[in-house]
Amino acid sequence: MKRRALLPLGGAALVLAGCGFALRQAPTFAFATIYIATTSPVGRELGRSIGNGDSVKVIQSGAADAAQVVLDVLAEQREKVVVGLNASGQVREFQLRSRFKFKLRTPQGKELIPETELLQQRDISFNESAVLAKEAEESLLYRDMQTDIVQQLMRRLAAVKTL
Repeated sequence: MKRRALLPLGGAALVLAGCGFALRQAPTFAFATIYIATTSPVGRELGRSIGNGDSVKVIQSGAADAAQVVLDVLAEQREKVVVGLNASGQVREFQLRSRFKFKLRTPQGKELIPETELLQQRDISFNESAVLAKEAEESLLYRDMQTDIVQQLMRRLAAVKTL
């Protein structure tokens, strides 16, 4: 009886192993050092994320020539746009947007990733009676968008295979 119960579990394990399923691992990069040309919140979080691994060193000082690749941050922008009004013309809903424009190059000028813009957006309702709570929610949503942008950026940097 117990063997029959274990048979489907063993079959499921074989199917998962055979289909190529694997847990997400830390990305591997084609470079050993990177210089991030910004002090913005996204740049700092990216530096922490990349620096957490053992394979890549983030160069902090202004010596971009010492790095194998340079991440140029061209623009980082937060926007708040009204998308909904009630019958009396009061704001009921906002859309929060976070834009991050960058390019990746070697110190010699060879472009590895051309100018690229990452965009995240979230909708948030608004209520005049809970302004402080909505401000806290807004800051949490911006933080969440920033984390999503950093994760997208990490995947794009890991996709670079040749210098």
